[in-house]
Formats: sequence, C-alpha cells, structure tokens
Amino acid sequence: MTKRRSRGDGGLHWDDKRQRWIATASLGFDPSGKRIVKRGSGKTKTEAKNKLKEVLRDYEDGLAIAPADYTVERAVNDWLAYGLNGRDPATVKTCTILCRTHIIPALGARKLRDLSAEDVDKWLAAKAKTLSTRTLQGLHGCLNRAIKRAMARDKVKRNVVALCSVPKGREGRPSKALTFAQAEAVLKAAESSRMYAYIVLSLLTGARTEELRALTWDHVDLDGLPDASPPVPPHVAVWRSVRAGGDTKTRKSRRTLALPKRCVDLLRQHRDDQQREQGDAWSKSGLVFASVTGKPLDAANVRRDFRNAIKDAEGLDAREWTPRELRHSFVSLLSDNGIPLEEISRLVGHSSTSVTEAVYRKQIRPVLQRGAVMMDQIFKNSDS
Repeated sequence: MTKRRSRGDGGLHWDDKRQRWIATASLGFDPSGKRIVKRGSGKTKTEAKNKLKEVLRDYEDGLAIAPADYTVERAVNDWLAYGLNGRDPATVKTCTILCRTHIIPALGARKLRDLSAEDVDKWLAAKAKTLSTRTLQGLHGCLNRAIKRAMARDKVKRNVVALCSVPKGREGRPSKALTFAQAEAVLKAAESSRMYAYIVLSLLTGARTEELRALTWDHVDLDGLPDASPPVPPHVAVWRSVRAGGDTKTRKSRRTLALPKRCVDLLRQHRDDQQREQGDAWSKSGLVFASVTGKPLDAANVRRDFRNAIKDAEGLDAREWTPRELRHSFVSLLSDNGIPLEEISRLVGHSSTSVTEAVYRKQIRPVLQRGAVMMDQIFKNSDS
C-alpha cells in the first residue's frame, strides 16, 4: 500500500494546459496569512522535482526567485529606467545607446538566471573584433551595473559579469598634432570663419574644447592691469566646463592663462562681431562662443564647424582632424620649442606630469639629452 505524503510535503501533478509536470511544496504562511507555495515544472517528473529542489534551495538561501521570464533585457531596462537617476543626461544617453545597440540584441533574450560567465566572455570576445577597448569597457560596465542592481533585488544569485575581464579591442584612431606649417595653414584657412576665434584660442592656449564651450565673457580680461606690481597681463580664467555640475575635469584644471597678443586682438574683434550678429542674445548667455542665437554649442556643432572652417587648409584632410587635436598641437609646439614638461603640464591643467606624458606621449619631444652631452664632454679626448 502506497504511503500517503505528510501534510505540507507538496505534490506532483500533470498540467494539461501547460503540458508539463508540476511539483509543488508548501512552506507555511507569510505574515499576512497567505500560504507560501513553491513550484517547479518540467517535461518529466524527474525534471519537475529537480527544478523544485533548486527553488527550495534558493529559498533556504534567502533568495526570492525571479520570475521565469526575467531576462537580461528586463534587467538592463530596469537599470536604465531606475538606476541612472541623477546622472548627467549625456551619460544616460551613452548608456542607453550601448545597451540598445550591443547588449540587448546579443544577450537580451537570455534568462538572467541562466546567464553564465562563459556567455559574457564569448560576447565580449566577439565585440572586441569591431569595437575599441574603451567601448568594450563601457559595455562591460553597463551590463555589470545592471546585473548588480538585479542581484541586490534578489533576481539572481550572483553577478557573473564581475568575474569577466575586458579584452583588448581594436586600436582607436591615434591622436596627432599639427606641425608649425600645418598650424599656420589651419589659421589661414579659418580666417574668414565664425570659428576663427575659437580655433586660435584653442591652439594658442591649449584649453579643452569642453572648457571653451563653457567660457563666458566675465572670465575673459582683455586689458589686464599693466600698472599693477607685478603687472597682470590680459588673461582668461578657465574655471568652468560643460561637464555635469559645470566644474572642470580636475581641481588643477582650474587655471588662469595669460593671453597671447594675437588672442587679445582677435577676441576684441570677436566680441564686437558677436554683439552685432546676436544683439542682446549674446549678453544674456554671456558665452564667448555660442550659436547665432546665443545658445550653447554642443560637441557636434563644434566638430562640424571646425572641419568646415579648415576644409581649404593646404596639405590637410579636414575629415581626419577634430577640435581636441588643437590642444595636442599646443603641447607639441611647446615641446618642440624646448618648454619643460612641468610647465606644459601646468598650462594644460594636468594633475601631474605623468598624466601629460601618458596622454601626450606622441606629442612630447624627448629631451633627455643631458647625459649624452656630458659623456661627450667627459670622453672628448679619448679618441684623440
């Protein structure tokens, strides 16, 4: 005679509608008095029992089991909807594009509980064939944070993405700098452009493009204090950027730069032209560089107008250059003319010379010649 199950041990039955075996177990009652029932399903009795065992094991571990249809796509969409509150709009846009373009199409249909570290490794390896290392880091970061958020809400036991390293991607476009002859060609070609003052100021001061886009006239002094002791030259205060919060990239990026005479003369003319062109709009925004309506410029505006301005520059393909390379050119021209690395680092607003060396290693001319010079002097008579 078959022994009857103890009360609460659950049961096993066939579901005609789902065409699957359903194993159930009763685990008592929740605080509201509702019975706690856990279920596992499968095409066979054994599969259903094994699934129920997994559910019960997770329950005993203190994990609330995610719905069977909780996928990577749902986890990513939940993170995009609720996990980016307070972030800069540009950051939200970038994360959304990365998720919609790369993560969801490739991994979105995968059940979150079934996602393995091997799945992530294979996905990143495939992406590494077409994407840069920087983009791969962004993808890994987005997926990692999405699953970390899901794990904190008991949707999955562990974050397998944290176990995966980012492979090396394709080489990005190498940075480059203008030679002196090329710089003169750029300035000559841009002379009649609305971008002329922007290009000259960027090339001759090394300010970042995000710093120039946020520059206001109240931070520009075209007169200085020549009678002061010591005299204060005309200068520009680089204290803001278009970054979130309006602050500069680092604390040392806040710097006051003396203006070359060419910049002073050109900015005077630019201010007059801007007032004639925009009327009262220019004074309301206070921006040194703005659109024809006085609105702030975005990166795409600057890049497009810069390339249009230099399209006739002799010996250059405008499509291969971006505004940020004016800053690279500033570093290169100073280095070529013997300016010490420490001084260049202060001018460009880096926290240390090591940052300058790392970022502009291709633009900085090697100056470690003192040893060779001294050895020539020490051994100058050895060959005689």
